[in-house]
Amino acid sequence: MSDYKGAMLLLDLFPKANVLIADKGYDGDPLREALTKRGIATCIPPMRHRKIQYAYDKTLYRQRHRIENLFARLKDWRRIHTRYDRCADIFFAAVIIAAIVIFWIAP
Repeated sequence: MSDYKGAMLLLDLFPKANVLIADKGYDGDPLREALTKRGIATCIPPMRHRKIQYAYDKTLYRQRHRIENLFARLKDWRRIHTRYDRCADIFFAAVIIAAIVIFWIAP
């Protein structure tokens, strides 16, 4: 199933937002229409094979890339990537320790 179809199933659970920033996997007309009906603007780059190439804010889209990089750096830690901790509190503590090391101690 494509990403936008999964998002359509969860659309009612979305929090209130002004803009949805997503990657090309969420580029689907039904999702775009549903978000427009809810008053949510989209910042989704169009797929290359689209006949209608929708415009999107490239500056805003770069912010999504920063978040992706954050998760990629956290997943470099084996304990977080494989989620060894069963308890959510301990897992969250491991994420916090990793974030401290990554963003304040490491260059």
